[in-house]
Amino acid sequence: MIDKKQIFQDEEKAVLIGVIHKGQPDRLVTEYMDELAFLAETAGAVPVKRFTQKLGHPDSKTYIGKGKVDEIRQYIQGKDIKVAIFDDELTGAQISNLEKVLDIKTIDRSDLILDIFARRAKTAQARAQVELAQYQYILPRLRGMWKHLERLGGGIGTRGPGESEIETDRRIVREKISLLRRRLKEIDRQAFTQRKERGEFIRIALVGYTNVGKSTLMNLITKSDVLAENKLFATLDTTTRKVVYENTPFLISDTVGFIRKLPHHLVESFKSTLDEVKESDVLLHVIDISHPQYEEQMHVVQETLTSMQCHEKPVICIFNKMDMYERNTFDEWLDPEVKEQMLKDLHARWENETNGNCVFISATERKNIDILRQTILEKVREMYKIRYPYKMEFH
Repeated sequence: MIDKKQIFQDEEKAVLIGVIHKGQPDRLVTEYMDELAFLAETAGAVPVKRFTQKLGHPDSKTYIGKGKVDEIRQYIQGKDIKVAIFDDELTGAQISNLEKVLDIKTIDRSDLILDIFARRAKTAQARAQVELAQYQYILPRLRGMWKHLERLGGGIGTRGPGESEIETDRRIVREKISLLRRRLKEIDRQAFTQRKERGEFIRIALVGYTNVGKSTLMNLITKSDVLAENKLFATLDTTTRKVVYENTPFLISDTVGFIRKLPHHLVESFKSTLDEVKESDVLLHVIDISHPQYEEQMHVVQETLTSMQCHEKPVICIFNKMDMYERNTFDEWLDPEVKEQMLKDLHARWENETNGNCVFISATERKNIDILRQTILEKVREMYKIRYPYKMEFH
């Protein structure tokens, strides 16, 4: 794993920059910038100011317009701000041009996500996957990026290739990419063998947007101790556990969370991890129903599953964080009958849209967990009957 001695000396103050694209509703901008801020905080930054601009098309030199660049430059002058973070992907030339004007480190959303993945990768597989994605991200940006990394030293967005220990020659980077791909192919073969050995069991994969509560739910279902915290991408490595409900065994896996604009290099690099999803029999799509944009998050997950050719697998939608949803939606003065009817309407809507394959729970308050277990059990038994039509008992 490409590493640095110290990723953060102190928490870095950052400004966040987002573009409102043509045809994009203004109401989404706050949500998008909130997510970028959460990403930045997960990486250890302290967002102090947000800038947004409506653009018909990005500027080829600086992505945002000259006037907005000047506004940002004037704001950061004399302040201890170390990094500018863009919500969209920048070219190497744009990064270089922006840094000349702003005189601070400039990174984009992909670089930020890669930085978080680099910090959270623990196993040899995850570290190799992230390293491959880092090199693939950097290769087309070499011309501007190496000078940028040499000048700016450590911190957010520079955990990875850069500084004196990594040569800047494209040939060296391509050789690194080839080496990492060979290493990951070997890891893939080993992982495939392990999955094949447990092929007799029905396999379930937890999927969902990042930070929706998959790992917390995994702990409840399996009574295990998977890392669960209120941060984006808390889980990178797939965790698989054997579970037995009423004499019916199955395997369940927790997987990396999806996110809007997930860098395609990461999707490619994490192929072996995502194979757990591709080779599963049932998907548990966990949804944070308390999030204002939960439907858009559902759409992102569904798009990702479609790109992985997993969209036709049986899915149980688990609407999590109902406790937070009710706190955010209902005030204490609301008539109980009105509240009950609104909840009934919510349930009816999603039961209709999922053909009855949904459960409403609160993992932290353990609400409706028994209903969830029964739903999973019924689906697992249904899948066993399809796979082994003559086998009547499970051992």
